Amino acid sequence: MKSVRESSKKKKEGLPEEAARNGGAPEWAYPPSDAEAADLAPVVGQNLRRLRIRRALSLEKLSQRSGVSRAMLGQIELGQSAPTINVLWKIARALDVTFATLIQAREAGGTTVLKKSHAKVLTSHGGHFSSRALFPFDGPRRAEFYELRLAAGATEEADSHAPGTVENLVVVEGTVSIVVERRDPEHGRGETHDLATGDAIVFEADVPHAYVNRGAADCVMYLVMTYAEQSL
Repeated sequence: MKSVRESSKKKKEGLPEEAARNGGAPEWAYPPSDAEAADLAPVVGQNLRRLRIRRALSLEKLSQRSGVSRAMLGQIELGQSAPTINVLWKIARALDVTFATLIQAREAGGTTVLKKSHAKVLTSHGGHFSSRALFPFDGPRRAEFYELRLAAGATEEADSHAPGTVENLVVVEGTVSIVVERRDPEHGRGETHDLATGDAIVFEADVPHAYVNRGAADCVMYLVMTYAEQSL
C-alpha cells in the first residue's frame, strides 16, 4: 500500500512519469459501493476528532498542516463526508499516524476471519491499481498486510511514507519493477529493482517510490508495511 503524492506538481527525478493530470497525485476512492464508503464515514469522523483533540489541534491548524480545507475536515468529523484515500493520507501524515488508525473501528480481540467477499478494496483512479487490506481495522499496529494488484503496462507512484516506514514485498504473479528515489538526488537517480514471480524486496519507504509493471500480464503482490513506533 502506498501513500499518494500530496503537493508536488513536478515529476520526481528518477521516477517514471504518471498522474500529472492530478498535480502528481492520482485520485483514489473507496470501493464502488456507496454504502461501504458511508459505513466508514462515521468511523473516520470519530477517529479524526479524537486524534485532533488529543494533539490540541484546531481545525484551522490541522488544515494548514494537511492541506485539506477546514470545511472538509469539519464535514469528515461530523460523518457527513466520505473522504478519498488521497485526503485520508494527507490527514494521516499531518497527524503522524498510520492510515489504518484513521479507518479502524475501536473494537479488538478474539479471532477474526476476513472474507474476500467483504473485503475493503481501495482502487486508484482508472482502476489500474488496487489494494486489499488483509488485517482488521481494530487498533493501532506497527505492521499492516496488503494484497496489491497492478495492471499490465501500468505505473503507480507513491509519495514518501512517515520516517522509519519499511515495505517488504513479494511478487506472487507477474513481474514488477520497484523504483526507489535516493534521499540525496545530487548523488544520482533512483534505484530500479526488477522482480520476477517469487522474488521479494525490503526497502525504506520514507522516500518517494514507484511500482512499474512492464509486463503483458497483471502483477499480484503481497506487502507487509512496518511503521516506526512513533507513527502509531
